[in-house]
Amino acid sequence: MTKFLREPPSVRGAASTIVLATAGVVVISGVLIRIFDHHEYANVWVGMWWAIQTVTTVGYGDVTPAEVTGRIIATLVMLQGIAFLAVVTAAITSSFVARAAKQYMAAQDEDEMAELRRIEERFDELDRKLDRLEAALRGDS
Repeated sequence: MTKFLREPPSVRGAASTIVLATAGVVVISGVLIRIFDHHEYANVWVGMWWAIQTVTTVGYGDVTPAEVTGRIIATLVMLQGIAFLAVVTAAITSSFVARAAKQYMAAQDEDEMAELRRIEERFDELDRKLDRLEAALRGDS
């Protein structure tokens, strides 16, 4: 956990973690819904089909929990599905914002370098004028 807090995960790492967590939720909830609402779910595969529909927020409605425990499991799966969509959206948005910030900073750096080159050119011009002035003053003395 300390490493996670020190070094935020990359978008790819976060997406991988989320996908694995979601797959785990699908498998576990598919098994749990079969155990606790076995009248509606003939086997674990039907339970996992329901879990995939629920976690992705598609919800075809071809299988729905009838028992209270099944509905509690469904609620948890729905919340995980909503969280999954929110995190994926945030990760994508974050990558766009980071790219835009990097481009903005590159443009700022370019502008600063151009301004520094102009200042250097002016100093060089002033140095040349001072050199000519000094030469003229030495020649007059």
